Amino acid sequence: MEKIALAPHFEVSRIIHGQWRLLDWQLTDSELLRFIEQVVELGITTFDHADIYGDYECEPAFGKALKQKSGIREDIQIITKCGIKLISDKYPERKVKTYDYSYEHIVSSVENSLVNLHTDYIDLLLLHRPSPLFDPDEVARAFGDLKQSGKVRFFGVSNFNPQQYEVLQSYLDDKLVTNQVEISPLNLSAFEDGNIESFLKRRINPMAWSPLAGGKIFKPANNRELAVNQAISNVAEEMGLRSVDQVVYSWLLKHPAGILPVVGSGKIERLQKAAQALSFIMTDEQWYRIFIAAKGDELP
Repeated sequence: MEKIALAPHFEVSRIIHGQWRLLDWQLTDSELLRFIEQVVELGITTFDHADIYGDYECEPAFGKALKQKSGIREDIQIITKCGIKLISDKYPERKVKTYDYSYEHIVSSVENSLVNLHTDYIDLLLLHRPSPLFDPDEVARAFGDLKQSGKVRFFGVSNFNPQQYEVLQSYLDDKLVTNQVEISPLNLSAFEDGNIESFLKRRINPMAWSPLAGGKIFKPANNRELAVNQAISNVAEEMGLRSVDQVVYSWLLKHPAGILPVVGSGKIERLQKAAQALSFIMTDEQWYRIFIAAKGDELP
């Protein structure tokens, strides 16, 4: 599996395993550990979390599995996110969902994640979504203390637009190493809001969440989705592939921004297909046919 250096002394696997639906896989602690081992054997060594996933239960579930084999921590990279406060039975005092990027909340979220994941450090901490009450001074102070203490190695953001990214970066001494955004043939917003150009300008590798558009790639429900599905199916046939998802991963991997797909499947066969996509060669014309179908218009 290809490794990507997001920063000096920090590499991640080109395919990242997402943990959003971890609880849906209904694995025991020992079954989850074996699954993690199988994923690592594929070369997929980077695991993407967030404090809120599974109503705050995915991190603890993953941590229980890791605790059974502490040595595996040295073989993997853990990403987690903070900043969203959900309405939850765990927090009955909350009336609405909010965002919190105060110094206290960022630091306490990391402390909780370290306990949940049974680890001494987080490889990469992402701010989950931009906030209208965002105070970059507070964030910079939290990042600085977490870095100094060794509790977090590197920092990035998720779902930020280029201007939001640049504002935060201007307050930091260290470089943000990624921006995790939604990218798929059914979501081209990164091509429209300036993010793709920002990734290239800053030479950062973006992470793409929901690369299969939440399964809509497989089950089109309107004319646009049908057109994209047909374009992908045609390219799959030309490439000698039976798997639509492999074509989508190949489409993402081909882009010069060096996109890192976050694959959130609990089936090892799906992850094998994602890993195999690294060896496929898609032509520029095939890439554009999918892009044009997604836009719904010919190029100008």
